[in-house]
Amino acid sequence: MKELSSSYGRVFIGSRDDCFATAVFLAGAQRGRNPTAKVFTWALTGGESPKDWYRWCVQSDALSPGLVASTHWFSSDERMVPLAGADSNFGNADRGLLVPLGIPAERKHPWPVELPPAEAAAEFARRTEPLLGRGKGFDLCFLGLGDNTHTASFFPGSPLLAEPPAELFAAVDTPKGWRLTITPAGLAGCGLIVVMVLGAAKAEAFHRVLSGPYDPINVPGQVLRSCSRNVVWLADEGAAARYLQP
Repeated sequence: MKELSSSYGRVFIGSRDDCFATAVFLAGAQRGRNPTAKVFTWALTGGESPKDWYRWCVQSDALSPGLVASTHWFSSDERMVPLAGADSNFGNADRGLLVPLGIPAERKHPWPVELPPAEAAAEFARRTEPLLGRGKGFDLCFLGLGDNTHTASFFPGSPLLAEPPAELFAAVDTPKGWRLTITPAGLAGCGLIVVMVLGAAKAEAFHRVLSGPYDPINVPGQVLRSCSRNVVWLADEGAAARYLQP
């Protein structure tokens, strides 16, 4: 893959399968940074690209048994829908990846969407702190990028960007309804953040984030500049086409 540097983190550009394989490599490398730790925390994300990655991982047996055996699984943000629903980020990860891998229930940590939004965010924080550590985010956090430049559940104009809370997790009312999400403070506490951006439909958004004027409230993906030393972007040629133009 082609590697470039930016003020938003390292950028790798290649084919879709290159991005998928690099995501697995980065996960293994991040786990290897603390090999004696009994717990590794990994937050997955939502969207169509992660579903494709789950299928690819299962079909190619990509994740090592050691990595799988020590990982506790989360999602970086979630819709207020039942886990069995087609729109549930954690539900899709469970069906597409965790169930095929045989992950036991005690290492799966969905958001408590059965509670009201603010209560759900507070309860998620309470449940995760013993695994993450006080004030810490995930060891590895996967994110995506929407065509409107949103990432996690930070949409343009989000109050979580205008007045970032001190809490690691929050509920937020978005144009898509109420969401539960990691916050900018939570991202700052993560060990590694991997943003996968695939397809030509994301080319303009990817270019706006990495090459446009700095305006994180209206271009939410730019919130990652504040923790860029821990951020890696994985983009295929379609998503990177505009970014690579001279």
